[in-house]
Amino acid sequence: MKTILFSLPGNEELTELMATKMDAEVGQATLRKFPDGESYTRILSDVKDKCVVLVCTLHEPDGKLLSLYFLSHTAKSLGAMCTCLVAPYLAYMRQDKVFNEGEGVTSGFFGKLISGFADSITTVDPHLHRISSLGEVYQIPNKVIHAADAISEWIKENIENPVLIGPDSESEQWVSEVAKNAGAPFTVLQKVRHGDRDVEVSVPDVDIYKDATPILVDDIISTARTMIETVQHLKKAGMKPPICVGIHAVFSGNAYQDLLDSGVEKIVTCNTIPHSSNGIDLSDIMAKEVKKLMHHI
Repeated sequence: MKTILFSLPGNEELTELMATKMDAEVGQATLRKFPDGESYTRILSDVKDKCVVLVCTLHEPDGKLLSLYFLSHTAKSLGAMCTCLVAPYLAYMRQDKVFNEGEGVTSGFFGKLISGFADSITTVDPHLHRISSLGEVYQIPNKVIHAADAISEWIKENIENPVLIGPDSESEQWVSEVAKNAGAPFTVLQKVRHGDRDVEVSVPDVDIYKDATPILVDDIISTARTMIETVQHLKKAGMKPPICVGIHAVFSGNAYQDLLDSGVEKIVTCNTIPHSSNGIDLSDIMAKEVKKLMHHI
């Protein structure tokens, strides 16, 4: 089956990388607004009897959904065999329960919405907290890609004498996996409570790692408050300025600049959300997994 990829605005670089690795063409479409604010969608490329791949990270998703919906249905009306969504960052996954009376579980609503127009979805490390698998909220074939191996490889290739730091005990499983694959040691900050407001934070075995390069790893960097606090603790412990590595560069408000100003050496993220910090390319594994998923549609 021939494949054609379409990029929503802002996703052009990732789309080009994936198309090259999938030996597929990049399609052309016109997306614009009428004067009254309604959306106009026109597919300029031939999609008949092809599998259409829509590439759109779903950071700040509300302004993107209607274009995806119209593109998918337009492609099918023009004879496309299927439409596959590649959403490297998947929104609304943190809204996985009713926190207050009158709310809805919007992760489920969002999943039903996308499942209604896409034939499959591929994403990278979604926030699966109370949800055990993506199939609980998406009724279409799906693939979750894990970035841990790519991050480990980047650390091995770029950092001498690294030590991975977890900000708390909850991060230990994730940090230990990346550290193991990178062939690097890791440690987790220890918190000792002396009262309701008095919490002492320490770096275990800090003397061993004084000459190492600290690597802070997190999946979603949004407000960056956890990383900034961790940087301050490492400073107090006399460690080198850390390198911060994240999968999803959400960076709400001034978070990116705040993290830079906290005294880090560098910030590196995966290319799931276009950002100047992108330094770890996941296009190869995304291309491979999308091709595999097509055979299950």
